[in-house]
Amino acid sequence: MAKIKITQVKSSIGSTKSQKATLEALGLRKLNQTIEHEATPQIVGMANKLGHLISVEEV
Repeated sequence: MAKIKITQVKSSIGSTKSQKATLEALGLRKLNQTIEHEATPQIVGMANKLGHLISVEEV
């Protein structure tokens, strides 16, 4: 399965509780922090939900 690199590019201030919880579930805690995950349907769905706060690239 492919890997994706997710970077938080905008602050979560002003976001809803569910969006903040999704950021935490992905492992993003700070601005400009980057993580790598397998591109499972669950992770891709989380990334789609937070499209305005993160950037996603394939590795």
